Amino acid sequence: QVQPSESGGGMVQAGGSLRLSCAAPGSAFIGKTMGWYRQGSGKQREGVAMITSGGTINYAESVKGRFVISRDSAKNTVYLQMTDLKPEDTAVYYCNEFPARPGGDIQWGQGTQVTVSP
Repeated sequence: QVQPSESGGGMVQAGGSLRLSCAAPGSAFIGKTMGWYRQGSGKQREGVAMITSGGTINYAESVKGRFVISRDSAKNTVYLQMTDLKPEDTAVYYCNEFPARPGGDIQWGQGTQVTVSP
C-alpha cells in the first residue's frame, strides 16, 4: 500500500486562496480516478472533487466555481486550487482514490489542515 503526502494547507482569511498538493511515490496514481476529500471537526469525511485518468472532473456543489482539481501524471501528483475560501471550508484535506476503497492500494495520508477565518 501507498500513503500519499498532502501539503499546502494553512490559515487564510475568508476570500483567500490556497493550493494543495498530493504526491505519492512510484506510479500509485496512474490509471486511477483520484479525489480530494475533507473532514471538518465533528463531521464525516466528504469528497469535494474528483478527476479521472482521462481528465474528466466533478465537484461537490459546495465548491463548484471556487475549487479546481488537476493532476500531473508525470509527477504522480494531484492538486487542488482553492479560491474564495469560506470559513465552512475549514477542514483537514486528504487525497485518495475516488471512490476510496478500504484495503485498496492507497491508504489515507495525514492530510493537510486548512483553516479559514471570517
